[in-house]
Amino acid sequence: MSIDKTSAAAQDEHAVENPEAAAAAVTAVDPRLLVREQGLAGYLGEFKRKMKAGELGSLPVVLGLLIICVVFQSLNSNFLSAQNISDITVTMVGTGMISVGIVFVLLLGEIDLSVGSISGAASALAAVLAVNQGWPEWAAILVAVGAGVAIGALHGFFFAVLGAPAFAVTLAGLLFWLGFMLKVLGENGTINLDSDGLIGKLTTYFFADVAAAYGLAAVVVGVFFISSFLGNRRREAVGVPSRPLSDTLLRTGLLAVVSFAAAFMYNQYKGLPLATVVFLAFLIATDFVLRRTAYGRKIFALGGSVEASRRAGINVTAVRISVFAISGGFAAIGGLFLASKIASANQSAGTGDLLMNAIAAAVIGGTSLFGGRGRTWNALLGVLVIVSIQYGLQLESIAEPVKYMITAAVLLTTVVIDSITRKTQKTAGRA
Repeated sequence: MSIDKTSAAAQDEHAVENPEAAAAAVTAVDPRLLVREQGLAGYLGEFKRKMKAGELGSLPVVLGLLIICVVFQSLNSNFLSAQNISDITVTMVGTGMISVGIVFVLLLGEIDLSVGSISGAASALAAVLAVNQGWPEWAAILVAVGAGVAIGALHGFFFAVLGAPAFAVTLAGLLFWLGFMLKVLGENGTINLDSDGLIGKLTTYFFADVAAAYGLAAVVVGVFFISSFLGNRRREAVGVPSRPLSDTLLRTGLLAVVSFAAAFMYNQYKGLPLATVVFLAFLIATDFVLRRTAYGRKIFALGGSVEASRRAGINVTAVRISVFAISGGFAAIGGLFLASKIASANQSAGTGDLLMNAIAAAVIGGTSLFGGRGRTWNALLGVLVIVSIQYGLQLESIAEPVKYMITAAVLLTTVVIDSITRKTQKTAGRA
């Protein structure tokens, strides 16, 4: 007891002799608050610090999109026309959906090479059930997506439980499900879909009323502001640093400009595409899962360190299997959109450059190949870059080989930036 009293007295005396240190410990302020209090100068300083530390975020791909728009618009005035923009945003959905699933796998630091074949197999299965077997299209869609989830879970089982490398497992899956698709399609090799059916309308239906596009823009902006405002209130209530109201208003204003500009553009052509609405809904839902749920935090944790995650009590096997199941499910959904675009399921479904574009979209958008960093919104940014380049080159009648080379150059540049960024972060002590 006397020792405890002596220790306590010594601590009190030390505290009295160092009042400045004690005050500093009590009044420590989160650096983010200091940045915001300094106004524009603070944000510029923070921006410079992030650039030096390699925290580029989505800046490179956003700048890339702006450059693409400027270059192709200067070459052909139709590039930024309402029709071309609408076509781009509808065409990108199939590949974009597949890329969303790829983002989940890349966050683990793994790869899934089977998504192209799964997308083709799912579209073939849906077409056979709906057209040849006379099933209701909604039932055929559910079976096709369910099959994609089951296939992905099977791949995850071989990887997570049996310990086979994901690269080898999904490469085998690429070949097997490609053969399955050809078997399901039969000798004819092509099954035409009803353009007025549920699958057909995925990419052909537009909300023609101008109120639809503007209404969606208003809802998106309103939900963003309310969620941000209430989130800041909750953080303030528990004493956690939060964004000031001016920050929230500025971000909301920027989102409003982009949203209503897009709505205006859509209304200059056919209206708001159903495909775009569905894609945005999936992006919002998956982003919420990754950033706002315990499951999402487990995925990021696994991408950072498998052993540390295991010691923290995370069921590594279950998370890995579920992630590959998600990848398979999104591959199936993407396959249905791709089939809708050409109004058929055929032997070329899931082949060609689809796999490369899906993976490239995730990486170009900002998802790290090394795991632990990325968001599903990266799929949107990346696929926008790829499809925009394709449409721009098509307007200029550029040969197909050149399209491949340019897309490959963009992908290589992105991977190099990602590698340099990680090295810079390690040097700055932030990796």
